[in-house]
Amino acid sequence: MLLVSALMLGVYTIVEAGCYSWGSAHTLSLGAVALALWGGFVWRQASAQNPLISLRVFRSRTLTGANVIQVLMVAGIFGTFFLGALYMQRVLRYDAIEVGLAFLPVALGIAAMSLGFAARLINRFGGQATLLPGLVLLAGGLALFSRSPVHAQYVSDLLPAMVLIGIGAGLAFPSLMTLAMSTATPEDSGLVSGLVNTTQQVGGALGLAVLATLSATQSNSARADGHSVADSLISGYHLAFTIGAGLVIAAIVLTAVLLRPETQAAVNSEAVLEHDREPVYVQQAA
Repeated sequence: MLLVSALMLGVYTIVEAGCYSWGSAHTLSLGAVALALWGGFVWRQASAQNPLISLRVFRSRTLTGANVIQVLMVAGIFGTFFLGALYMQRVLRYDAIEVGLAFLPVALGIAAMSLGFAARLINRFGGQATLLPGLVLLAGGLALFSRSPVHAQYVSDLLPAMVLIGIGAGLAFPSLMTLAMSTATPEDSGLVSGLVNTTQQVGGALGLAVLATLSATQSNSARADGHSVADSLISGYHLAFTIGAGLVIAAIVLTAVLLRPETQAAVNSEAVLEHDREPVYVQQAA
């Protein structure tokens, strides 16, 4: 209850910040309540005999890092998907079917990587070595998206970004799951798997709220300055796509810092010793 309330209030606060401003008493007070609820949830999990989430799993640097990286990555790309669809509908005048077809290369890229190619790369080079190129491709795709003009041509202006995002996501998601599960003991595997899926949803919700709010604020400001509707809209979308790329770049930095190959090996060795030298189970993402 505390966690759900904190997340709902946090998303509401972010969305309403577009109306009240980020520094208003309304935004700051609701944000403080959301943080207090989140703190209450952490305290409850730390003190309960049978917690919903055992906080000891966060002692793993690899697990914690993988979840933080996933929040940043998902926040960047999920918000971009939503605003990208609006950009195509409201600026490029695509209908619903055309928007779906425009995003088809993303789905195909993810599917192509999921057929086993990503798993083979992870098995051969490791999760971190596969994750980094995936994040770089994602950041590159979002950066290209942020430069899309008012009168964009799909093949030259949008298709390259879609291909990069699809391949990047197809490499990044299985790598993050593998890294998160790499230190999970058999009794914690269900908890860790659920945690990864939860952080994905949390990152998507928060990312969408932040990017949509900032985009709307920028568009309204540009419109008030006398710009055309199309130019105002695209200025907001460009801002959101740029911030999304920035979030993925932050994920790249954290991947290089927190998920160093030698750190993963050390964590795996410690896990083996703590559990009577039984092998740690690794879930490969399909």
